[in-house]
Amino acid sequence: MIERLTAIETRYNELSNELIKPETIANIKKTMELSKEQAEIREAYEIFQDYKKILEQIEDAKEMIKDPELSDIAKEELALLENEKIITESKIEIILLPKDPNDGKNVIVEIRGAAGGDEANIFAGDLYRMYTRYAEDQGWKIDILNEEYSEAGGFSQVEFMIKGKNVYSKLKYESGAHRVQRVPETETQGRVHTSTATVLVMPEAEEVDIDLKTSDIRVDVYRSSGKGGQGVNTTDSAVRITHLPTGIVVTCQNERSQIQNKERCLQMLRTRLYEAQLREHDEALGAERKNKIGTGDRSEKIRTYNYPQNRITDHRIGFTLKQLDRVMDGNLDEIIEALITEDQARKLRGE
Repeated sequence: MIERLTAIETRYNELSNELIKPETIANIKKTMELSKEQAEIREAYEIFQDYKKILEQIEDAKEMIKDPELSDIAKEELALLENEKIITESKIEIILLPKDPNDGKNVIVEIRGAAGGDEANIFAGDLYRMYTRYAEDQGWKIDILNEEYSEAGGFSQVEFMIKGKNVYSKLKYESGAHRVQRVPETETQGRVHTSTATVLVMPEAEEVDIDLKTSDIRVDVYRSSGKGGQGVNTTDSAVRITHLPTGIVVTCQNERSQIQNKERCLQMLRTRLYEAQLREHDEALGAERKNKIGTGDRSEKIRTYNYPQNRITDHRIGFTLKQLDRVMDGNLDEIIEALITEDQARKLRGE
């Protein structure tokens, strides 16, 4: 641990020296690259400085114990410092865990109504509202990419981008089937129905992540439509792109121009291809994939939202919270923190 922290400290100081050189300051791209690298190791660097101070204070306390007049005070101080050392070492273990290279990325989220007809689509709309409220609380920005409204309310499908700091690190556990248990508005006899909506969270792919060839795509344009199917444009501005090798289809009609919609589509397509690439990699690892909290598989039932009991349960970690109303209003912190903590615990156990 000390060797790794020392290497990080050395690199951090090298970067600090490099960043103040005139030739680096004159090169904006290099400055950004070095600043990004330094930011990624800053937390480890700073906690190592704290840890070294604790070790120094422990040595000082041990010396003080030799003095009869200060011995009692020094023993109390030493006990506190030893406890602080243990706590800090636990934090360091977590900080030094292998990082997911996608954690710092923006995400594209797709929500679909699944089993349950109209009620599933309504629930898809509820999940969309839940995630957008959570994103707003985090100070993240939301961009709608594609909306397919349901006549009964909600969406049969909605796709949107969330931009901000470390978005994927918090939302990557949300992929899977979300099950709702409640009495639909159309239910006349008060019976509880079960419906599902699927969520797919994908780290935004950059152009360097995916080499998209023009010969591999087919672009179709058509007239945009809005809620209830009414036209929202008098021109053919909506865009549909088909990736011929994989059959993946993406659409976008929310921008004003065909060019903007095409750019959005290409962005969505790169992200879908990148996500598929990541999934293939996980599947090739076999057992490791099984130990992951979120596999991204649409069929994996990850959570149940029980309205009559105001209860939400995450089945992957056996976590239950009787605050469903607050969660649906965007208060997802407790669930997400529980998932992150369990993920870290599994990694520390070497799973």
